[in-house]
Amino acid sequence: IAEIGSLSERRISLMMDKHMSQLPPFLVANGGVNSGFMIAQVTAAALASENKALSHPHSVDSLPTSANQEDHVSMAPAAGKRLWEMAENTRGILAVEWLAAAQGLDLRNGLKTSPKLEKARAILRNEVPFYEKDRFFAPDINAATELLASRCLTELVPTKLLPSL
Repeated sequence: IAEIGSLSERRISLMMDKHMSQLPPFLVANGGVNSGFMIAQVTAAALASENKALSHPHSVDSLPTSANQEDHVSMAPAAGKRLWEMAENTRGILAVEWLAAAQGLDLRNGLKTSPKLEKARAILRNEVPFYEKDRFFAPDINAATELLASRCLTELVPTKLLPSL
């Protein structure tokens, strides 16, 4: 999960770099006046960094328990708690990537992409408008995170690709 978040954050970084993406810097017009997605990417980087710390396995930090009768335990409850936190962090990172990807597509001046990506963009744009100028970003990130939590993109994934869905 930590690696998924790290890879997502790196894609966000690439989209914001005008030399790599050929899009406006920080995915916004008037980059000198507007900071665009800069703080959103910092948020994603912070979450990815937190995931790296959380990914340290609890099993290597085992302590004797039950009056030394259980000398090596999995520490599963604590590991599960960390996993939950990492999953939440990763959802936040993926939400920022979704916002950045939709913004990048919108900045391509009407060029189309695949029907499934167009549908993903439309789902997001029903809740979060195009980012024209600086505004408080937390509501946008929260809306995208909630959309991901609702599994609204599941219909876009082929059924046999991920059987658990």
